[in-house]
Amino acid sequence: MRFFNYLGMEKIAWALRRLYCPVAANALVLEVGSGGNPYARANVLLDAYAETRERHWVPLKSDRPTVLGFVENLPFKDKSFDFVIASHVFEHSTDPEKFLRELQRVARAGYIEVPDAFMERINPYRDHRLEITVRQGKLVIRKKPQSTVDETLVELYSDRAKPYIAGELIPAHPFVFHVRYYWQDKIDFVVINPDVDATWPPPTDVFSTPNVASTKSIRQRLLDTMRAWSSQRSRNCQIDWLSLLRCPDCHSDRLVRSEGQLVCNVCGANYPMRNGIPELFSHTKVAQHD
Repeated sequence: MRFFNYLGMEKIAWALRRLYCPVAANALVLEVGSGGNPYARANVLLDAYAETRERHWVPLKSDRPTVLGFVENLPFKDKSFDFVIASHVFEHSTDPEKFLRELQRVARAGYIEVPDAFMERINPYRDHRLEITVRQGKLVIRKKPQSTVDETLVELYSDRAKPYIAGELIPAHPFVFHVRYYWQDKIDFVVINPDVDATWPPPTDVFSTPNVASTKSIRQRLLDTMRAWSSQRSRNCQIDWLSLLRCPDCHSDRLVRSEGQLVCNVCGANYPMRNGIPELFSHTKVAQHD
């Protein structure tokens, strides 16, 4: 990736960045918001949805231990991972403080990638709840009070400049228009408008119907091949993922399998499993037994 970036071939470097993860071979890596294109080095995956409009209905990839849950209440034990990847998911959170606190709780280090606040302001993604940039090594976060923060700016930009900036400049220089933030032990951040409510409903006209391409580009096929080659597939198959989990309701680690579901032996919460994937964000109470 650095080699191609040095040569000025930023598009190739950007595509290859997902194959890079600065960890030892024996490190255990979690990816949150993994979606349909997880990082090759991730050993365990977490996403909130099996399918969703927010990733354009791209199917969830579950080729290694996968859990459904929310980042703001991660269903994993403290410091159960050496590294956590959060790529293009943080900007969807309505509670950035909880999101970042949970990343720090479950991992010792990590990587966050999001659109830069400037790109978000002029090209607003209407499912995104945050504008994020970096100043002096600190994440600077603004909660969006609505899907488009500055309607006038967006209209002026869209009228003339958008085809050149979004169509040419941003694709040619993607590193400039995105935040790539590595952290160790602690995430340095500030939310400059914490009182803003970012829980507004998304516009109803955004990605309202599935629109998934039926064929893959040559570049995507090549990346899939490289991802499979650089992954830890044999190791991933042997991970005891149940030993990493904790109950998202009472935070106990006493979760057991029972007839196609997970049950917490402390609070009695019942979590369904569908296609081998536990759903650890909703539960029903069941009677506890001695």
